[in-house]
Amino acid sequence: MSADDAAETAETAETAEVAEADTATEASQAIEANEAIEANEVDKATKADEAAAVRGFWQALGLPGLIDVHTHFMPKNVLDKVWAYFDLAGPLVNRPWPITYRVAEAERVERLREFGVRAFTSMLYPHKPGMAAWLNAWAADFAARTPDCLHTATFFAEPEAPGYVARAVEDGARVFKAHLQVGGYDPTDRRLDAVWGLLAETGTPVVTHCGSGPVAGKFTGPGPIGEVLDRHPGLVLVVAHLGMSEYRDFLDLAERHPSVRLDTTMAFTDFVEADDPFPRSELPRLRALQDRVLLGSDFPNIPYRYVHQLEALAGLGLGEEWLRAVCHDNAAALFGLTPKG
Repeated sequence: MSADDAAETAETAETAEVAEADTATEASQAIEANEAIEANEVDKATKADEAAAVRGFWQALGLPGLIDVHTHFMPKNVLDKVWAYFDLAGPLVNRPWPITYRVAEAERVERLREFGVRAFTSMLYPHKPGMAAWLNAWAADFAARTPDCLHTATFFAEPEAPGYVARAVEDGARVFKAHLQVGGYDPTDRRLDAVWGLLAETGTPVVTHCGSGPVAGKFTGPGPIGEVLDRHPGLVLVVAHLGMSEYRDFLDLAERHPSVRLDTTMAFTDFVEADDPFPRSELPRLRALQDRVLLGSDFPNIPYRYVHQLEALAGLGLGEEWLRAVCHDNAAALFGLTPKG
């Protein structure tokens, strides 16, 4: 074989190898594309099934939808840090806590709408001074572009708090969040007297994480927030998580103060019942407080599907009238929401 023939043969073989490699690559890419399409279709089917289950829940009760007073929307850089903290099972989490709805903001909003959540909140909170006013500005913008979100605001124990809380109320804030566990501040701090006083005077609800679950803080428990209620008896305080872990104490607080509400966030779910169960002997008291219990979920920061919270509430056996009040009617009355005609 001549040198020219050998070169031509080698070139032909190389061309064949390249063509074979290209074919293999194309085949691999086609398989990956098909797998991605299939995964997307499965995800769509899962979303559709979940939305159907949630909608079926409230439709069976004859409700126009759900109202969830405890959902979280925050600036992306803040929420990313919150999720990172959960991923690391930090001291205030104290256990593995996967985030079920770790998706972009627009998709989270759309998911709640698919569920039929008529109104929700953007619970956000500072962990240090100088942060709350900036969070309030973000929340005001979020509410303006998200009409089904109840305009939410927050505060910290700092000299500026009365000023920016007053501005938030003037700008239309309808609910506040106070996180005593994460913020680590004393709710009886005199710098907050004017804040609590204004919220009481205007009847603006404040959802407060004041219970000691999952981990106690220096100012959690019924004592500090109870002193605030004694100073401002008209304050519309919504005790987050039913006051976990001091369930009985916060039921006492609600019975003493007619303006106090309780939200159901994460209560009765398998995740919480494993370590911090609600005492079943107290269910009659919870039934008696039917008009002051509100649905909360902690969406998107929950380690299970949204429908599980609803199933857990239904499993208590407190009746459909109780479920209708908790899942919609109480919050509708509190926030003056009327069904869409």
